[in-house]
Amino acid sequence: MANWDDNFDEMHRSGGGIRDAYADYCDWFEGQDNKALRRKHDEAESSFRKTGITFNVYGDDEAEERLIPFDMVPRIISAQEWRKLTRGIEQRVSALNAFMHDLYHRQEIVRAGRIPERLLRDNAAWLPNMVGFTPPGGVYTHIVGIDLVRTGPDEFYVLEDNARTPSGVSYMLENRETMMRMFPDLFMRVPIETVSDYPRRLAKSLAACAPNKTTGKPVVAVLTPGIYNSAYFEHAFLADQMGAELVEGSDLRVVDGRVAMRTTRGYEPVDVIYRRVDDEFLDPMTFNPDSVLGVPGLMDVYRDGGVTIANAPGTGVADDKAIYSFMPEIVEFYTGEKPLLPNVETHRCADPESLKYVLDNLAELVVKEVHGSGGYGMLIGPTATKGEIAEFRKKLEARPANYIAQPTLSLSTCPILTKNGLAPRHVDLRPFVLVSPDKIDITPGGLTRVALKKGSLVVNSSQGGGTKDTWVLKD
Repeated sequence: MANWDDNFDEMHRSGGGIRDAYADYCDWFEGQDNKALRRKHDEAESSFRKTGITFNVYGDDEAEERLIPFDMVPRIISAQEWRKLTRGIEQRVSALNAFMHDLYHRQEIVRAGRIPERLLRDNAAWLPNMVGFTPPGGVYTHIVGIDLVRTGPDEFYVLEDNARTPSGVSYMLENRETMMRMFPDLFMRVPIETVSDYPRRLAKSLAACAPNKTTGKPVVAVLTPGIYNSAYFEHAFLADQMGAELVEGSDLRVVDGRVAMRTTRGYEPVDVIYRRVDDEFLDPMTFNPDSVLGVPGLMDVYRDGGVTIANAPGTGVADDKAIYSFMPEIVEFYTGEKPLLPNVETHRCADPESLKYVLDNLAELVVKEVHGSGGYGMLIGPTATKGEIAEFRKKLEARPANYIAQPTLSLSTCPILTKNGLAPRHVDLRPFVLVSPDKIDITPGGLTRVALKKGSLVVNSSQGGGTKDTWVLKD
């Protein structure tokens, strides 16, 4: 792989000129006034703030509410590129779902020696309560976010899998709506696949996973931890867009063997719960007894087939970065095919030889916590100080199994709008995938996250990254 500063530019050809996917956009951009575009950008930011599109950053003190920066230059993917990506995503998500079923049943992949048993034994996300139980429709991973990075014209890699409670889809939808409102003429000029029907597709996919005890049209509810959660805007947004109820644990109770929500007509059964509450808080009778976010008795109803929980409890195993390192084996074991989308080369620090290599090359590697997220708890060797590397070395030596390491990829760049015009910045992509018993539905686009700081590789909003609209061109 190339050095991290040797980047593939998604808009410009290496020998000069504009890539085909950006041709129509660049023709339009050439006719725009930069000052007018900056005013539009300020209008968009003001609109996001008025709408309440913020998130919380948790530090040492109180949580700080921030606006996620929005960049108005779209990230554009050709129809041909998208077809290739969707085939790889579908293969991976299908394997993930099969893997989850196997883990909670016969564990054939462990018996076959393809992954070590310790990955389950030492994994807090693996739930004994799910052993022997199959969720309605056989679906574990109802909503999945697959994080992708690009390093060349035909080189896409999966950076991580998000199968627990993937977030960010509201920003994908709001980014598109904002762009269409600001530049309606641009959307008349460039043929782009729609993403605005995602809430309808989500509602349909969730309803298709309703349990057998459902009578009539399935009732779907979004379970949120409440207004102080960092992604509360998204919970409320999706419930509203789907026409579903937004509920907290206190709004639900078990009535006659079903989970029911409080309404003006009394308690009425809920068939599908799209939960945005972590496993340990779902049911105080099964998990954390101090939880006030969940529903007492929920897991009993679930295991009795009275309600669907999306995503299924225990799917957090798939988010584990140690499990991620085995995904090529997992895909091949359950599909009989080589992965169409490769992993980033990954060193498992639990392995003594790998640990020695990582310790010897810390200045060149990215080291991540196995259970980490949001860009926290990681070391980016090429941009770290000697002191930071020395401190991280101690953590790594103390708990090697808690970390994996990867080469510092030369992430592709897309342009952002700056005061001086367009400038390249590193990006990744999170497509959103819906899984129902008979279908895997991939929304054409996803959330592009962008590292707004020059040279930065960290795209997470919690670490100063922003987002931009993602266009998939029609044929």
